[in-house]
Amino acid sequence: MKWSPGGRSPNLEDRRGSGVGMPLGIGGGILVLILSLIFGPGILSEGEDGTTTNAAGEVGLSPADSAREEPMVQFVSFVLDDAQKTWASAFEQSRASFRPANLVLFRDGTASGCGTAQSAMGPFYCPLDEKVYLDLSFFDELDRRFGAPGDFAQAYVIAHELGHHIQHLQGIDSRVRQLQRSDPDAANPLSVRLELQADCYAGVWAHSAAERGKLETGDIEEGLGAASAVGDDRIQRKMTGSVNVDSFTHGSAQQRSQWFRRGFESGSSNACDTFGS
Repeated sequence: MKWSPGGRSPNLEDRRGSGVGMPLGIGGGILVLILSLIFGPGILSEGEDGTTTNAAGEVGLSPADSAREEPMVQFVSFVLDDAQKTWASAFEQSRASFRPANLVLFRDGTASGCGTAQSAMGPFYCPLDEKVYLDLSFFDELDRRFGAPGDFAQAYVIAHELGHHIQHLQGIDSRVRQLQRSDPDAANPLSVRLELQADCYAGVWAHSAAERGKLETGDIEEGLGAASAVGDDRIQRKMTGSVNVDSFTHGSAQQRSQWFRRGFESGSSNACDTFGS
């Protein structure tokens, strides 16, 4: 993806130096990561090697780690700002009010409006505080464990989570939660529709980025690959060797890539009505 390093988004919160809670770790918590894929700083003291440790004894971010991750932090900032500017323009054209989400970078764990965020949960959006939570180590998992490498695969993840913010601003998520409470048997199918719409919204942003010359050859394939890689069927087959369609909460590999492509090809959120399909 074409982008220019050199800055951080004003909507980025960097908490990587202060973990809270009981971090599960990527290895030990991979099951939680897969099952939960899309869905306060402590008291710090400095160690001899420059790392920070909170009151629970958790290691924070060393200067070396900070320097190593800075290009990724700036890339996340770019995608965050670019996607939100795209949606702000779309909202303005439809005379709707837009307010940006914040994106919280953390390591191991941090507090969120929806409870403790842990790296093993994967990226998620919390509607209660309107923030996306992301541990950068997830991008390594996306590449190594899920076989979805590339910067645009990472951009897809961010755009998908911001898609949930758009749903929140539109009141879609609250209506879905009400329907799930009134009809528990429909909870999973409704969750799938919500996730597929967020995939479609990610595709709408990708369309805008392509029109503005931000995409490179192979970027859309990376996005489609990432959407497909985190399909419920692929994850279940990898974990259990079988697939249970009734337990899907995010959609199959084919559905997720299909709805991302639909948003990309149409460039319009009007094409993302998964609830009317």
